[in-house]
Amino acid sequence: MTPTIIVSHGQPSDPGPQQQAVEALADRVAQVSGRQVIGATLAQPGALEDAVARAPDALVYPMFMAAGWFTGTELPRRLAAAGAANPRIHAPFGLDPTLPALCMSQIAEAAAAQGWQTSQVTLLLIAHGSQRARGSAKGTEAMAELLRLRLGKVVTGYIEEAPFLTDAARDIGPQAIALPFFATQAEHVLEDIPQGLAEAGFDGPCLPPIGLADGVPALIAAAINRAEAVIASGQPPN
Repeated sequence: MTPTIIVSHGQPSDPGPQQQAVEALADRVAQVSGRQVIGATLAQPGALEDAVARAPDALVYPMFMAAGWFTGTELPRRLAAAGAANPRIHAPFGLDPTLPALCMSQIAEAAAAQGWQTSQVTLLLIAHGSQRARGSAKGTEAMAELLRLRLGKVVTGYIEEAPFLTDAARDIGPQAIALPFFATQAEHVLEDIPQGLAEAGFDGPCLPPIGLADGVPALIAAAINRAEAVIASGQPPN
């Protein structure tokens, strides 16, 4: 079975906790998939180099929400520098075709806990965004369109571009649930989102980031299995 390296961005100012988090995720995926799975962040010094040394022919799974500079340019560069001559890089977590169903299951569970019907829920879908690149917003808006088929209303709010989170969350109405569309629980999720929601007076439930959902290890394991079948056919894994 093809070994896998799950790579996340990490947190440069405090790399240890996010390195531990991706290693824990890798362990859970390994339990589900029965294959070797290694976790590494780009922020933890030496982590990617160690992972490549342990599994030089691994499939690389980016624990990112969007395709962009990090997954398209920086990750291949870092892998090459770590000694991976021809890295096979999977599509990022945020583009998984089964992710909308996982998001919906989290929202439905939260709505049921409040005694709400999903058809009457307003979802605040929170993402990173960027002033320079459109990858984050493009993926988030695509997810919002899919979720609108099942929910009463979906509003998007961003950390680094308009519509900004605080503006999107203000006066959003009753039966509102916030879902951070993030792969990990780092500073944006721990600091910026709670602050933005508080400033807006948002009083609905805010779910953990979708990357922490219980179904994520199985989702990644299934994606790796699909990729392995494609690799065996001689095609690119994503």
